[in-house]
Amino acid sequence: MNENASRARPLLLSNWLFIVALMVIVIVTVGGITRLTESGLSITEWKPVLGALPPLSQADWEAEFELYKKIPEYIEINGPAGMDLEAFKTIYWWEWIHRQLGRLIGLALAVPLALFAVRKIIPQGYFWRLFALVALVGLQGSFGWWMVASGLETRTDVSHFRLAIHLCTALILLGGLIWTALDLRALAKGHQRPARMRAVAGWTGVILFIQLLLGAWVAGLNAGLASDSWPLMQGRFIPEYDTSQGMFWALTHDPFLIHWMHRWWAWVAVAALVVMARKVKPVNRKASIAIHSAFGIQILLGIATVMTGVEFHLAVLHQLVGALLVAAYAWGAHAIGRQG
Repeated sequence: MNENASRARPLLLSNWLFIVALMVIVIVTVGGITRLTESGLSITEWKPVLGALPPLSQADWEAEFELYKKIPEYIEINGPAGMDLEAFKTIYWWEWIHRQLGRLIGLALAVPLALFAVRKIIPQGYFWRLFALVALVGLQGSFGWWMVASGLETRTDVSHFRLAIHLCTALILLGGLIWTALDLRALAKGHQRPARMRAVAGWTGVILFIQLLLGAWVAGLNAGLASDSWPLMQGRFIPEYDTSQGMFWALTHDPFLIHWMHRWWAWVAVAALVVMARKVKPVNRKASIAIHSAFGIQILLGIATVMTGVEFHLAVLHQLVGALLVAAYAWGAHAIGRQG
């Protein structure tokens, strides 16, 4: 086998993982739409295989609507608001698309991995890394149903804690896909040693993760609606918030305080990303530019989303650019991880 053929294998796998990473960015964006349209509870059953088929007849649609009518979201909110079958179909389709994308991502990872393994074109040391990514997709699907289940019996919405786990797992998967794809691309160029997580990337990642977690809580609690002004909330720097159940409860449940933490922790994340991007610039200028561009756009979108009362398109873009920021962070972290 010649040198070009031997290098085609890791490059092929790298391109495959980049395509799957793009699919993850799409599903994170659709997940944001699902949340904003309150569509997540429209499908009340977990059918990993049969659930791939949507309702195919009027009777099927009416049966799905009857199941939805039994949950608190319909009984307490959408029923009194006059939701009919046509309105139900709108939220159903968003949730159905979201679930199909999840199934498609699982297949897009698992099936090629099996084929590559059979053909023995996976570089040494990479099979279990790739298998872990497949397992993470399966875990993500389980987290998705666990999240939905939290809103089917006593709540009118899903648990913001479970929503955060569901979203953050998807973003960890995205980072893992990009990191592994970049390792394989470097391998195709003859670099045998995988990248390592450097200290600056590690603590920046922790800070960024906290911001993403707070963002998921904001989404889960509809806390974006807590204020439509910036930089002040309720005409003051720190808004009033509920401490009747203790400070820890307020830090994890109060929408005003969580909204405030999300908008100001963002600047801690920006500072960390600037420091990291300066380390990245001498190594990979494009990655450094990507980091700066992503967090800059994200800050502007966050402010605009607040000041427009969570305007739909801006809120969707805010979630999309959040995923792109994670991708840019993974790119930069990998770049400095190959040094030394």
